[in-house]
Amino acid sequence: MKKILLSALLIVLTCVTFGQAQKITIEDIWDNYKFYPRGVAGYTAMPKSDYYTVVKRAGIERYSFATGEKVDLLVSNEDLERLSNGFVNISKVSSYEFSNDEKKIMLAIDEESIWRRSTLAFYYVYDIANKTLTLVADTNTKLHFAFLSEDGQKVLFARDCDLFYQELASGKITQITHDGKENAILNGYADWVYEEELDMSSAASWSPDGSKIAFLRFDESRVKEYNFAIYDELYPTDFKYKYPKAGEDNSLVDVYIYDLASAQLSKVDLGDNSNCYFPRVYWQPNSNNAIILKLNRHQNQLDFIRFNTTTKQQDIVYTDKNDKWLDVTDNYYFLKDGKTMIVTSERDGFNHIYKVTLGGSITQLTSGKWEVNAIQFVNEAKKQIYYTSNESGVLNRDLYVIHFDGKKKTLLSSGDGWNEPAFSPNGNFYRNMYSNLNTVPKYTIRDAKGKELRVLNDNKNIQETMKEYGFAQREIISFVTEDGTQLNGWMMKPANFNPNKKYPVMMNCYGGPGSQQVMNAYSSAQDLAFYQMLAQHGYISVCVDGRGTATRGDEFKKIIYQQMGKYEAIDQIATANYLKTLPYVDGNRIGIWGWSFGGYLSALSMFRGDGAFKMAISVAPVTNWRYYDNIYTERFMRTPQENPDGYDLNSPTTYAKQLNGKYFLIHGTADDNVHFQNAMELVKALNEAGVEYDQFFFPNKNHFIMGGNTRTYLYNKLAKYILENL
Repeated sequence: MKKILLSALLIVLTCVTFGQAQKITIEDIWDNYKFYPRGVAGYTAMPKSDYYTVVKRAGIERYSFATGEKVDLLVSNEDLERLSNGFVNISKVSSYEFSNDEKKIMLAIDEESIWRRSTLAFYYVYDIANKTLTLVADTNTKLHFAFLSEDGQKVLFARDCDLFYQELASGKITQITHDGKENAILNGYADWVYEEELDMSSAASWSPDGSKIAFLRFDESRVKEYNFAIYDELYPTDFKYKYPKAGEDNSLVDVYIYDLASAQLSKVDLGDNSNCYFPRVYWQPNSNNAIILKLNRHQNQLDFIRFNTTTKQQDIVYTDKNDKWLDVTDNYYFLKDGKTMIVTSERDGFNHIYKVTLGGSITQLTSGKWEVNAIQFVNEAKKQIYYTSNESGVLNRDLYVIHFDGKKKTLLSSGDGWNEPAFSPNGNFYRNMYSNLNTVPKYTIRDAKGKELRVLNDNKNIQETMKEYGFAQREIISFVTEDGTQLNGWMMKPANFNPNKKYPVMMNCYGGPGSQQVMNAYSSAQDLAFYQMLAQHGYISVCVDGRGTATRGDEFKKIIYQQMGKYEAIDQIATANYLKTLPYVDGNRIGIWGWSFGGYLSALSMFRGDGAFKMAISVAPVTNWRYYDNIYTERFMRTPQENPDGYDLNSPTTYAKQLNGKYFLIHGTADDNVHFQNAMELVKALNEAGVEYDQFFFPNKNHFIMGGNTRTYLYNKLAKYILENL
């Protein structure tokens, strides 16, 4: 496809000279990935020793954390090809993990996506000392997952909706479940809505000693099917899967324990499971007690149930509650004493760390009008907790360490920017990714005191490329709305900005509950490059996080409860009205666009904005929350039966007749997440209202609208629409 730095018409519309800076094209962004920062390929910390591994052309290499020196080539590509008769090579390794004793490596080969988090792959176990390669399972069928037991002697895997385990020494395979059936019974891995909204794919785990397996069984029988056409043959294929919409029935989920020695499979009696969720199951260090999390359907009470697999006794050892909703996370750390856990909770209105005696006292360890983002590592020997928070500034993310008694809190990062640490299993070192508003990510190795030991990748080449193309600097903006709410945002002006000129503004938004787009970080690099391209054409880009977004406490985030969309749209409209007061903004040329929740928010803001926006673009938007899945939607809205007005009064379809300006609707016809039905319902409402709008649909594309030339084509259409209509 020829480069579209757009057509002659667009060049006429945007004929501006920017010194010697090269012109950005959509092909540079999405075909060549010219502005996309790179990470560290295959970085994995080893389970016990102070080494880490990375993937290179020769294979998997091992390095010392302390010195940075290469120790050896742990797995050679030559050996992989030889042992597999050419089927396995390093380029086919999608991911890998070590056994706890570091003697074996599980390799995922030719991984393919199912939904957002789930995959299918071939799995092989590589014995490092013996240089042998073992195929997991007895057929050449791809598996949903495969997990090594901690001693590296057995593999748990899921295939065709059932669970199995394999003894590596003998090759013997034992089938644990026998009732698996697609779109009916799923053993050991999550259904669509659990995967999407509770951040899980696999739902099975080994006990620490490898003697037992805990797993979830999903009975999808009562969940209604959603279907859409795949346009692939003379008669299109009808694709069907289980998707519970707001107010509809979920899967019936049961927790099972399998004992390897007795080959007994037993269901844990957890009472009525028709209107609740079981989002996590953990093993305590003794391998006898399981901790099962049970979440009510309103998602405002989370019980931690301790189940003894020998006596079958159970008790609730901790409960988290919120008067609106709470989020299930992975910030639950069960200490080796079997009596204590470290958790985060919003129980005081901000997300903080607590030490809990199981079945007993709850001690708050951090406090203040700031939020803990996540617990990064718990060092039991030194009684220390490493965590990230925004205490230094609402737009920052820094690494801190604090003791179990809540004292000796220490800042380990700079206090200016965004840090994402990944600790080694023993906590002696961590890999850190740092960026700020205008600096691309830098990957370093640091010790437990925060000292930088070496740079793994600083992405200097990307930073230099950005200079060659004249990338403009972003700046933080802040303003107070008419109702007294302070909002934060970022603004990107053209590199040759003239304060005496008036510029059109293109706002971008996401705005979903608990999200954050405005941060002192270099995120969404591809979209930032797109906004740089717009800047070269004389546009200002603006992004503002309104109410409902994260890091500012419950009062700011949860004001949207049972009326999702209302305050979010009010704040985007308020942003447009604030921009109109700026002397360098052309108040008649303000647009807004977004994707997914952002597509919903851009439509609602446009339709309810009373002329605040000249144009809007919605990509893959929800158009009424009645059409979206129940776990996400009911968390914030309750059910449509309980809250009908909350759904309908905050739906863009309700206000279709109020559209005044240019509107462009884009959707993929095979979107399993936000169904194409949303687009069709909005189109029906716009047609009935008799208003003009534009639309474009991508056949057989899902929520991400990717594959082949799709992204390039999409962003060229976005650019063309903006330049012609704003």
